[in-house]
Amino acid sequence: MINYFELHAQPDAIRAIRSLGLAHLGDAVFELMVRSWLCLQGKATSKGLHRATVRYVAAPAQARAAEVIAPMLTEEEADVFRRGRNTSPHSVPQNASRADYQAATGLEALFGWLWLQGETGRLNQLFERIMEGQACL
Repeated sequence: MINYFELHAQPDAIRAIRSLGLAHLGDAVFELMVRSWLCLQGKATSKGLHRATVRYVAAPAQARAAEVIAPMLTEEEADVFRRGRNTSPHSVPQNASRADYQAATGLEALFGWLWLQGETGRLNQLFERIMEGQACL
């Protein structure tokens, strides 16, 4: 049985996944981390949680998060981020510029890639840096 909370996928299997597939997974990983962080910060009402979550996971916020962690990335991580960022989006949300949306996709691809490798420690390290000094919205 596969433990989907402690994945250690083979490098060949991960390389076979397109950047948008990694971003799809990474979007969920990032959102779960944000939701957990908000709950631990005491955001108790569902309405408040939803609004705050949307603020942190929207493309402009993820683009800023990518800028924050960029200096921390290894060469391999930076390559994964660039591949995700350089993927041509089919559409861009109204509340985001194309550049923000592409940077957000790069961040999501990176988080998906790390998740599939079981690199939860690295995910936590990057996430903590992103949330450092953030006020709970």
